[in-house]
Amino acid sequence: MEGQTRGLLEKPPTATTNPTLSSLGAVFILLKSALGAGLLNFPWAFYKAGGLVPAFLVALVSLLFLISGLVILGYAASISGQTTYQGVVRELCGAAMGKLCEACFLTNLIMISVAFLRVIGDQLEKLCDSLLPEVPQPWYAAQDFTLPLISVLIIFPLSALREIAFQKYTSILGTLAACYLALVITVQYYLWPQGLLHQPRPLLSQSPWTSVFSVFPTICFGFQSHEAAVSIYCSMRNQSLSHWALVSVSSLLACCLVYSLTGVYGFLTFGTEVSADVLMSYPGNDTAIIVARILFAVSVVTVYPIVLFLGRSVMQDFWKKSYWATHGPPVLVDPSGPWVRLPLTFLWVSVTLAMALFLPDLSEIISIIGGISSFFIFIFPGLCLICAVGMEPMGPRVKCCLEAWGTLSVLVGTFIFGQSTAEAMLELL
Repeated sequence: MEGQTRGLLEKPPTATTNPTLSSLGAVFILLKSALGAGLLNFPWAFYKAGGLVPAFLVALVSLLFLISGLVILGYAASISGQTTYQGVVRELCGAAMGKLCEACFLTNLIMISVAFLRVIGDQLEKLCDSLLPEVPQPWYAAQDFTLPLISVLIIFPLSALREIAFQKYTSILGTLAACYLALVITVQYYLWPQGLLHQPRPLLSQSPWTSVFSVFPTICFGFQSHEAAVSIYCSMRNQSLSHWALVSVSSLLACCLVYSLTGVYGFLTFGTEVSADVLMSYPGNDTAIIVARILFAVSVVTVYPIVLFLGRSVMQDFWKKSYWATHGPPVLVDPSGPWVRLPLTFLWVSVTLAMALFLPDLSEIISIIGGISSFFIFIFPGLCLICAVGMEPMGPRVKCCLEAWGTLSVLVGTFIFGQSTAEAMLELL
């Protein structure tokens, strides 16, 4: 039994060409993948959960599944020999499940793009309020004008490029923006600058105990580094599973610290009056908050092309397999060529922009993304674990425990998907 367990933790490296990623680099990439727009939503999630204690309990339970999901994906990648998330699912769980994974992957990236545009629009709106204090606001300060303008002048040109190599340093900017935001919210609570009304607010809402389940979509949206986990694992020099587990724990604990500071002090500052985007609760003329808005908006603008690139690559793969890609004119055969790449980019930006302008609240987008993300955090890792343990010799007790954990992960993910989807539909109606 001990030998079988040791073999499980020291899987051989996957077949990746020249893996060069260091352990520290893997920690930072996982950290950057998780520290995104979901950070703005955590104080609101603490309010929805009914206060600090219920929110922390849910977060601790979720953290156990989040870490196990990353470890399972590394194990599944070593078993399957695949280097992409959808490739691992397709290899272990079958072609049908692989197609479902691709569909969820594409849908999730679209909704993440919508959330990014919504965050950019909200921050532009507050910046215009601080720079143009007159009432009513001029037409060019409206979000319906500024967000399409940014999309046309900045986002589309950055996203239309064939390669995204120039984006490799944006992880530093994104991590700094997230840490600065957490620091500012913490400091603002203790300093209480002019403009924040200091009045007693309830620290616990009177909502029923079932309201704690509404936190799961926010956690799934905030900690979604699982989509990139397989690629990161396969790029590491040291691919033993025990080492990957250490990397996963380190990155998620650091991420949890930043999220907890933001969630706790944002909720303590505004209580039940906190907005779904916590920066929208602060006055528009506070210099520290203005800097936070600018940093976060710039960070999101630079990350959006990466998300679009990943989604576009899935659509380009569909294009390769299609009839027109095989029999069309030669200029249209290359899916990365301008005749394919530019229309797909324009379509992606246009659809996500229209959805961002149509959905009035970031919380509605969070519920949708959180539900879809449950597939990548809970359901697909659970299915991969169930299928992978059947491919290796191990003791019946170990196999039974792993299969039970995989089944529990699938059931939890299914519940979160159903709950968040129902909540999102009710809010949209």
